Amino acid sequence: MQDLDQTEPLRRIQSALDASREVFARFTPGEIEAEYKARHSPVTEADRALDTLLRQHLLREGEGWLSEESVDDRLRLGKARVWVVDPLDGTREFVTGIPEFCTSVALVDNGRPVAGGIYNPATSQFFLGSLATGVTLNGVPVTASRKNDLQGALILASRSETERGEWKQFEHAPFHIQPTGSVAYKLALVAAGLADATFTLRPKHEWDVAAGVALVEAAGGFVGGPDGAPLPFNRPQPRLPGLLACGMPLRDELLNLINPSLPASARRP
Repeated sequence: MQDLDQTEPLRRIQSALDASREVFARFTPGEIEAEYKARHSPVTEADRALDTLLRQHLLREGEGWLSEESVDDRLRLGKARVWVVDPLDGTREFVTGIPEFCTSVALVDNGRPVAGGIYNPATSQFFLGSLATGVTLNGVPVTASRKNDLQGALILASRSETERGEWKQFEHAPFHIQPTGSVAYKLALVAAGLADATFTLRPKHEWDVAAGVALVEAAGGFVGGPDGAPLPFNRPQPRLPGLLACGMPLRDELLNLINPSLPASARRP
């Protein structure tokens, strides 16, 4: 982003997420009717209302749009700046009343998330930041964890992955595993230093993680694919091959853990 643009996107993000409070106030988590999309993915009236609101607050002429709840407009591929949003990440938790859901907003500039905001109305946590400004949680500056070894580290795991037994291979690892809903919310907690890391080896959509990637990197942490490579955004098929996010000192140890067959020389810095 150019100098004049460094704070303006954050003002738009903050305005959009502030406005989302009014939408959430119309619903009671745990008392929500849901429909089901492909692969038994739930969607609610709140998802759709938030999508409409975010578009109104964020999108300007010349910018692209990618949202879980909008038909993909491929014109975004010709835009340098693209808003990548998940109106309600953690819809399953929202429907069941578990306080691990959020609205996730990112600005992607030439394929890289450069600014993001994540708001969890159930916990009243508002994460906001950019590569130019750093990250705040409810207005207070925060940074990613500086923990330098996995002994006793707090690692956030997908609740659905743990329920399927996909984390059993790590049950004797020296860190504490905490199942948590919403990958966007997990990334926000890592960005704020409230957890040391999160990772998944399952593919994720760009809208699931773009804001969290921006926040973790802005907070001085590391985010990459399972091989440590940077994650590209605003692609024709907006799916990513899993990811690892952590405080920078844990990067190499975690990459060795989740991808032990990959030689260090093949990993991206």
